[in-house]
Amino acid sequence: MAGKHRTPQQRRLQSVLRDVRKEASLTQSELAALLGNPQSYVSKYESGERRLDLPEIESICHAVDIELAEFVRRYQQVR
Repeated sequence: MAGKHRTPQQRRLQSVLRDVRKEASLTQSELAALLGNPQSYVSKYESGERRLDLPEIESICHAVDIELAEFVRRYQQVR
């Protein structure tokens, strides 16, 4: 997915995903290992090249120790 095709909502999601990883003091490689995926998995969803479904987002939240409801709240606050 080229950058010009991303919606504002997709960019917000990418931003929150990147922020929660950094707040957990994890590199992309470290988070990917916790999720059982290669580093490129994290890189692709943070760059918007890959979309995530809700169970994947829930797994990420668990790995970075944030409640899914808190993640959604933060997503809704980012403008």
